[in-house]
Amino acid sequence: MKNLKRLLVCCFTLWIGMTVLSAQSLESIEPGKKWLDTKGEHINAHGGGVLFYEGKYYWYGENRPERGFTTKVGVEVYSSTDLMNWTDEGVALAVSEENGHDIERGCIMERPKVVYNDKTKKFVMLFHLELKGKGYAAARVGFAVSDTPTGPFRFIRSLRPNAGQWPKDFSEKDIKKAKKLNPSDYKEWWTPQWRKAVNTGLLLARDVPGGQMSRDMTVYVDDDGKAYHIYSAEENLTLNIAELTDDYLDYTGDFIRIAPGGHNEAPTIFKRNGMYWMITSGCTGWDPNEARMFTSSSIWGPWEQLPSPFVGEHSEKTFYSQGTYILKVHGTEDTFIFMADRWYPRSLKNSRYVWLPISFKEDGTPEIRWHDSWSLK
Repeated sequence: MKNLKRLLVCCFTLWIGMTVLSAQSLESIEPGKKWLDTKGEHINAHGGGVLFYEGKYYWYGENRPERGFTTKVGVEVYSSTDLMNWTDEGVALAVSEENGHDIERGCIMERPKVVYNDKTKKFVMLFHLELKGKGYAAARVGFAVSDTPTGPFRFIRSLRPNAGQWPKDFSEKDIKKAKKLNPSDYKEWWTPQWRKAVNTGLLLARDVPGGQMSRDMTVYVDDDGKAYHIYSAEENLTLNIAELTDDYLDYTGDFIRIAPGGHNEAPTIFKRNGMYWMITSGCTGWDPNEARMFTSSSIWGPWEQLPSPFVGEHSEKTFYSQGTYILKVHGTEDTFIFMADRWYPRSLKNSRYVWLPISFKEDGTPEIRWHDSWSLK
């Protein structure tokens, strides 16, 4: 009996010790390491983004399963005051149990981004949505709203952006050329003829009636309060920047294409000293690749492609990660964080996070170097 009591006391003491250890405050960010929340659980907010509101940061991301691929829970949200120690606030947007619902359990919900609308006083979530059992054929964007940053968010609808609309930089002559193209005439991809046709609007024209495909995405709110949905369209071949209405719940009809046929996804964007910078990835599934970078003095372009901003060992693989968001630290003029995922396809829940500070060359060009550990303090 005494031995049993001793064993129980030892187990209890060990449990208390582990609990205290797991709840210890973090004083730095360690890219690629397991990142525990304040309860000692690995943070499950993949493909996410961060919103600052009334003294707190809110990190929204995909609640991924231990095994499998489809969405079983929804979008998770965490809160923090220092960007290092995160408290799980629960499910911000839950899947539906209704058969046939757009966000029915078993759908695919990816890359959620939340922005606050100062006019409507609503929190608006946009995310990439694929319908249950349809693979990646739907290529939609979903909209949801909430009165509070932690939700629950109310799903509104999903759609393909800008049905019936042509890019704002397309002339009548451009539209006529695009309409003449027939996808059945270009069955072989990556040929010079196919590339020229894609650039001219081969897939763009195909999708105009029902709206452009929308997969990997982010949302950007500019200094004037205007919001933009940036997403991979045209079978992931072309990026679109589309202006949202004042309530952030629909489109104005104004959009442009960036790098047609360039095969870009995972767009991230920020603005510094009047210049816009966009960092994207290539399309290689779960496997990492070399990042791409674009810049422009206007959100409407023209956008110029530059070399990858990553420097050092494994920079050609973006440090084995894929970008999801660029966060400007609140209250600073020049502190930006590149947020990325290091995907573990065998257990997506346990995928890691690579958050790194962005530095700048003398000419203002962004540069991202590896840090084993770093802090905002």
